Amino acid sequence: MIDSVRKQSYEKWELCIADGSLNGDENDTKVIRVREELNRYSMEDKRIKVVYLEENQGIAENTNQALALATGEYIGLFDHDDMLTPDALYEIVKAINDQDADVIYTDEDKVSMDGQHYFDPHFKSDFNLFRFRDNNYICHIFAVKRQVAEQAGYFRKEFDGSQDFDFIFRCCEKAEKIVHIPKVLYHWRCHMDSTAQIRKARPML
Repeated sequence: MIDSVRKQSYEKWELCIADGSLNGDENDTKVIRVREELNRYSMEDKRIKVVYLEENQGIAENTNQALALATGEYIGLFDHDDMLTPDALYEIVKAINDQDADVIYTDEDKVSMDGQHYFDPHFKSDFNLFRFRDNNYICHIFAVKRQVAEQAGYFRKEFDGSQDFDFIFRCCEKAEKIVHIPKVLYHWRCHMDSTAQIRKARPML
């Protein structure tokens, strides 16, 4: 994920990461390895900002901690193991400049764990409130004007597991201009434990 951001043709970005992997054991070898990598990347590129959390607060609160590092006018959300195409941020900024967009989302596909095979492209519709109420078809990439995100109230921990749907919905309610970029700019890495792939892995509410 980090490498795909560093390869962007648009260079005025900052990557904000909240590491909640500690879970009370600073001697855990996986925790140590993750933090060594994050330290290396942040030293190599000052646009990469990292905060180390004392405990895992859940996906919503962890994400809010990362967002607190952001200083840009717009924020974009994507997962730690996925990849952006090299022109992803350029296309998003172009939509902002050309269409004065408050919310931007793109098409996406899936990529194998080794990053070699791309499949199952998702060509999305332009914004459709009735369809979105039934299914979070927006998903990735989602970018939003910072002011709109603040009005929406960022992520809510009581929606962990469906936090993206909740946040995107509230942002779309506040946005005046929602733009769909009909290009695959996001590669969603698939693995067997993904709740997107195994429906029964997500608890029924």
